Amino acid sequence: MSEGIDLSDLKRRMEGAIAAFKHDIASLRTGRASANVLDPVMVEAYGSRVPLNQVANITVPEARMLGVSIWDKSMVGAVDRAIRESNLGLNPIVDGQNLRIPLPELNEERRKSLVKVAHDYSEKAKIAVRNVRRDGMDSLKKAEKDGDISQDVSRSQSERVQKMTDEMISDIDRLLADKEKEIMQV
Repeated sequence: MSEGIDLSDLKRRMEGAIAAFKHDIASLRTGRASANVLDPVMVEAYGSRVPLNQVANITVPEARMLGVSIWDKSMVGAVDRAIRESNLGLNPIVDGQNLRIPLPELNEERRKSLVKVAHDYSEKAKIAVRNVRRDGMDSLKKAEKDGDISQDVSRSQSERVQKMTDEMISDIDRLLADKEKEIMQV
């Protein structure tokens, strides 16, 4: 009989979901321009969807302006469309192979929509954590069924996996609350 499943691997995978969530909410702007704002933008390029930073350079020339220098002239329309359809509330101004993106003032309505986007990101992260938990629980059930571990070991490890999941979900909720407060601050 072995000791069950690799809890450190489950923890690493759950922490990966939280790291992705932190990256996603960092891209939500709260007033000052940041190149991270455009991280979630995916562009239809050469028959597949690629991140914007793989077809253009993103700069911050002013506090309330982003600059996007597109490498391939034929991609200007696709990049413009991708930014407009990204639910970031941005309207690029096409200037040859460059886009200028003025960042509008955050009004109450825009702040609330950014909070909704943050909630969507948190829900995706929670789903990812729960999927890792499900994988761990399935492995435990299989190991118990195959006779690799005892029922007691399976139960204690199930409780540890659940406790780890609860901690990760509360971390996500805490990060979301902090970001929500930051977005709603005038």
